[in-house]
Amino acid sequence: MIKVKVNQKAPDFKLKDQDGKIHKLSDYKGKWVLTYFYPKDDTPGCTKEACMIRDNFPNFKKLDVVVLGISVDSVESHKKFAQKYNLPFILLSDEKKEVVKKYGVWSKKKFMGKVYEGTLRTSFLISPQGKIVKIYENVKPETHADEVLRDLKELILN
Repeated sequence: MIKVKVNQKAPDFKLKDQDGKIHKLSDYKGKWVLTYFYPKDDTPGCTKEACMIRDNFPNFKKLDVVVLGISVDSVESHKKFAQKYNLPFILLSDEKKEVVKKYGVWSKKKFMGKVYEGTLRTSFLISPQGKIVKIYENVKPETHADEVLRDLKELILN
C-alpha cells in the first residue's frame, strides 16, 4: 500500500547510483524529479520502461527534469543494466529496501500462482518544492514516459 500521498513532502533518501555515487532526493530541490520504482534490472517490463524513458530522455532534459530509477538491485547490477541499454539517467540501489518501504511500494505480489514480496511498478512526480504532485500506480512500461511528459508539460506550462 502506497504510504505517501499527493501534496505531501516527498520522503528524502540517500542511495548509491550505478557508479557508486551517493544521491539524496534533497540534492534536487528546485527541480522537477521523476522517481520511478521498478521490480528488477534487465527483465522484460523493466527494460521496456527504462528504454522508453531513455528514448524520451531529451524531452525530460528539455523540461529540466531529473529522472531517478530505483530498485532493490545492487549497484553492480544497475551498472550492467545502464551500460547494456545505454541509459542516460540515474539508477539508484535500495538493497536494504528502506526507500521502497518508506514510499510503500514494497508489497506482496503474485506471479503464476506464487506469492512473494517485491517492488510495485510505481512512479512519483515531485515538484521543485519537494512535494509529490502525482503518483502513478500499476505503470504501463510502454506508455509511461509519454504519460509523465504530458503531465509535466501541463504542470510546467500552466
